[in-house]
Amino acid sequence: MKRLAVLLSISLLAGCATVAPPVEPPPPVFADASFAPPSEPVRTDTLFELSPEMRAYLNSSRFSALLRERGERHGLVDALYRKSDLQLEYESSKTRTAAETYAARSGNCLSLVIMTAAFAKALGMPVQYQNIDAQNTWSREAGLFLASSHVNILLSDRRMPNVHSPGAEMQLLVDFIPSDAAARLRAHAIEEQDIIALYANNRAAEMLVQGRVNDAYWWARAAVQARPKLVTVLNTLGVVYERSGKLAMAEQTYRSALAREPENVVVMRNLQPVLVDLGKREEAMALAKRINSIEPVAPYYYFDQGMIALKDGEPEKARSLFEREIRRAPFNDEFRFWLGIAYARMGEIGDAREQLALAVEHSTRRDVRDQYSAKLAYLRQISMNARRSVEPSRYQ
Repeated sequence: MKRLAVLLSISLLAGCATVAPPVEPPPPVFADASFAPPSEPVRTDTLFELSPEMRAYLNSSRFSALLRERGERHGLVDALYRKSDLQLEYESSKTRTAAETYAARSGNCLSLVIMTAAFAKALGMPVQYQNIDAQNTWSREAGLFLASSHVNILLSDRRMPNVHSPGAEMQLLVDFIPSDAAARLRAHAIEEQDIIALYANNRAAEMLVQGRVNDAYWWARAAVQARPKLVTVLNTLGVVYERSGKLAMAEQTYRSALAREPENVVVMRNLQPVLVDLGKREEAMALAKRINSIEPVAPYYYFDQGMIALKDGEPEKARSLFEREIRRAPFNDEFRFWLGIAYARMGEIGDAREQLALAVEHSTRRDVRDQYSAKLAYLRQISMNARRSVEPSRYQ
């Protein structure tokens, strides 16, 4: 359920002065000559294309029967997400096109929105994309902090010409979190061009995680071309420049983003170490103070302290720190997993199993879920063995 924005900086000790926004923010600058050609096609024009297999499914008797039985919108949702049909699975390791999502039977929320829109558009249904106004959730991979937010989609009856009609009963919300929770979240409409930009931005972030900086540049460039004023994509381009050692261009790109959102802490945290490296230490110190006044405790701070405590043989202290981090990010599977490990080292196997089960539930990657499940199975086996060793005494 995620689109990715990248936060690169780990060091939080320095920062930069307030930058007064110019009348017209500077445009983003590209550096094509500094990067090797992409190793794969960088395309967004095929994002919503239906594959031959998708068209065959669209024209199948089973699909047609569902539309007749449930109506077009509900029939489409049942066809795509009912377990007895395609059995689509949420999986966040790669953001996919509509055709790729259908073929893989899995995707993150952006991929699933794209695929749903592709089918809906093929049926002539108006669609409306929404970005959810909720606090970002954080994860960390390959030295990158990834801030994830959520998108969903509204389907309208094709007989209703205006998708923005206030008749809520005429629009069907399709979300990939429980519907009661989705209905409570604030949302604002975004355009299809935003979805295209966010898709390219996700691909750039995924390339960065894999260490493929050249490919990341071309995807980030495509994202900025799709939406030049979107801070999320400017931030990612800045991270690409920083990772490739082009610090002056990283600074310029981060400043362009801050000119549009002066209070964006993610961008400020990225700009801060760049200013330090460029020798602009006074400006960096001023920004550090500003960051601290807005967000004094960085993402993962309590978690990192908990990992130190666990390494030092202090599982109770680690448990307390992990619980503090979970209060800020209750759906982070990594935090749940290590809280379970802390409980296990304290001998609290029941609590450990509960946290590992939550880690499995909240994980968005199949390979990570498998790792958590293996540890959970091991703890369950320990519990069963412990019960067996006790049971005979009850009957003597």
